Amino acid sequence: MSALPVEPAPLPEPDEVGMRTVAGYRLRVAHRPGAPGRRPLVLINGIGASLEFLDPLVAALDPGRPVVRFDVPGIGGSPLPWMPLPMAGLAGLLAALLDDLGYARADVLGLSWGGGIAQQFALQHPDRTGRLALVSTGTGAMMVPARLTVLAKMLTPRRYNDRAYRHHAGAEIYHGEDQAAVDAVFARARAVDFRGYLFQLTALMTWTSLPVLPLIAAPTLVLNGRRDPVIPVVNAHIMAALLPRARVHLHEGGHVGLLTRPDELGPVVEDFLDG
Repeated sequence: MSALPVEPAPLPEPDEVGMRTVAGYRLRVAHRPGAPGRRPLVLINGIGASLEFLDPLVAALDPGRPVVRFDVPGIGGSPLPWMPLPMAGLAGLLAALLDDLGYARADVLGLSWGGGIAQQFALQHPDRTGRLALVSTGTGAMMVPARLTVLAKMLTPRRYNDRAYRHHAGAEIYHGEDQAAVDAVFARARAVDFRGYLFQLTALMTWTSLPVLPLIAAPTLVLNGRRDPVIPVVNAHIMAALLPRARVHLHEGGHVGLLTRPDELGPVVEDFLDG
C-alpha cells in the first residue's frame, strides 16, 4: 500500500513593505498579513536596528502568523522627528499603527531596546495586549547595568556602520555568539544616523518600568542569554519575579541569540504565543 503524499508546508506570504503616515509621523512598515482572523505579532527592534534585522526570526515563525515590523522615527527608512519621542510616545505610536492596519489587539515582542516600548505598550494599552515577549531586555534606567566597557561601546552606532569596529567591539558586546552569525544579522541592517540613535538613547535613559512591572497583566515570556554582556541575566530573574504572569527561558547564547539561533529559539517563541 503506497503512502499518502506529504503536502509541503505553506510558504509565508511576502511582507508588504512601504511608508505609512501614522499619527503625523512617516513610518517604514513591514506587514505580513498571515491567515485571516489570527492575532498579529508586533516585533520591536533593538537600538539602531532597522526592520530587516529581524528577518531570521520572521523566517522561523509560523507562516500563517501575521507579523508587523516598523522602523522607529529616525532609524532605517523612517525620517528623523523634530525631537525625541519618549517611550510613552513610542507606545502610543504603536497603538496608532495597529489602528492604521486594522488590528484591535496584538501580541508584542520587544528585543533589547525594543523591550522598553513593549513594556510601555502593555502598561498603556492592557486591553490591546495579548501576549508579551521580552527578549534580551531590562527595565531601563533602573536595572542591573552592563560593565562600563560594554556600556561605552553601546553609546555609539558605529558597530552598524563600520564592520571592522563591530568585530573589535563585538568581541565584548556579542560575547557568546558566533561572529559569522552576528555578521550575517548585521549585514541586513541599514546604516544608522547618529541623531536618530541619540534620540533612542534619550528615550531609554529617561524611562524605567521597574516600579510598575506588577501592573502588567499580560502573560509574559522573559527570554535571555546566560552569556549576555549587555543585559546581565540577573535582570531576567528580577523582571520575572515582579511580573505577575511571567516565565523565564534562558539559552546559552548572548545578546542577539534570538537572531543568530532562530531555529532553536523561534519555536520557543511560537510555543509561548500558542500557549
